[in-house]
Amino acid sequence: MADTQTLNAGTTTDRGSEGSRGRGRTTIADNVVAAIAGIAIRETEGVHSTGRGASKALGAVTGRMPGSASSSAAGRAVKVEVGEKQAAIDVDVKVEYGTPIHELADRIRDNVTEAVEAMTGLEVVEINIVVFDVHIPGDDDDDDSDGRSGSGSGGGSPRVQ
Repeated sequence: MADTQTLNAGTTTDRGSEGSRGRGRTTIADNVVAAIAGIAIRETEGVHSTGRGASKALGAVTGRMPGSASSSAAGRAVKVEVGEKQAAIDVDVKVEYGTPIHELADRIRDNVTEAVEAMTGLEVVEINIVVFDVHIPGDDDDDDSDGRSGSGSGGGSPRVQ
């Protein structure tokens, strides 16, 4: 088993056989784990986009700046918590209309777990997914101005719990 310890910038991992322990350390920053997870999420069929509001707008702006990488923009839409040997991931996604959401969530979890564990050696223990919207073809650029209110009944209390 590999030794790991948390540092300010992320996770330090000493990988390999017992004989390689004296050869140095590898540091994996939290934003690297977030970028790996973000790319894996975006590559999952049925995901329209990741992030919402400010994080999505920031990613769109920085993605157009010279020298910026789309992988870092993908990582900003993903929140990670990295421990000594494990990582937990939170993401907001907008799905394509017609995609079974429960199946998509399983595919996202599989893709992210495979990518993060293969590239970092960290165990992914939790992936929380918030589906905040559905993309309907032809309804582009109406994300934040759809005019909906919280309750469709007009009353003060919610209709369902």
